[in-house]
Amino acid sequence: MTKKQPVKDFYLHLISDATGTTLQGLARACVAQFEGIDTVERFWPLVRTERQLERVLEDISEYPGPVFYTLMDKALRRKLEKRCRALEIPCMAVMDPLIKGLSSYLGLPPIGLPGLQHALDEAYFHRVDAVDFALSFDDGQNLDGIEDADVILVGVSRTSKTPTCIFLARRGIKAANVPYVPAVPFPEKLTQLKGPMIVALTESPERLVNLRRSRLKADEHDKNHGNNTYLDREKVEEEIRQARRYFTKNGWPIIDVTRRSIEETAAEIQLLLQKRDKKERTGDYAE
Repeated sequence: MTKKQPVKDFYLHLISDATGTTLQGLARACVAQFEGIDTVERFWPLVRTERQLERVLEDISEYPGPVFYTLMDKALRRKLEKRCRALEIPCMAVMDPLIKGLSSYLGLPPIGLPGLQHALDEAYFHRVDAVDFALSFDDGQNLDGIEDADVILVGVSRTSKTPTCIFLARRGIKAANVPYVPAVPFPEKLTQLKGPMIVALTESPERLVNLRRSRLKADEHDKNHGNNTYLDREKVEEEIRQARRYFTKNGWPIIDVTRRSIEETAAEIQLLLQKRDKKERTGDYAE
């Protein structure tokens, strides 16, 4: 039996009858598990008619490669799977195992309508409000009403506070962020808040300097580079130490984002919120 040669370059077709956001996330999580491959995504959202599917099938024939799909319509599914069998390429309905497992547990059949997670319901408008909130309370520009936040992120400059807040907002979490600036008094109002959870973000000096340099588009060999305390390694180290001491004094949880993606940081914050909510429901505040 001959061993199959590894495939390094390939097309990956992602076909969805909704926005395809979930499908893209699942596909990229799978692809990330394989090293040394070069994937070209062919993304096909909102495929709901035979005419739309036919254009997709023509592209699959021209650029053969694995197919991941989330289609509810049975006729479209059959047509897609039949063409893929003829082309001898894998065709996978990525949501089927999850839906079947949940259906079996609940004892209920799935509705089978596309895009229900994107319906304009109360949860949708809650997410929109959360995004508006994050933009209104970005970088400490506004403190009037910040007590309505679910979480407030604090940290020195360039610790990914803003993108993390936006990511949390898309999960329906009202997130604000306030910078910690050395030698500038931190707003006393925030230290007295009881409602929002305050979470501190920190970063390694090396990465922080690199991020700031990139932000300022500063050249490391620029003659004025050493005079910029914002980029000075020793100053940055002291800035981080000072910030950590302040965060610890206030009892705020600290997350080091040096080796974390924004998604991972947001997930850790969601766990902290979940833990706090559980304590408030049960009244158990013991660690």
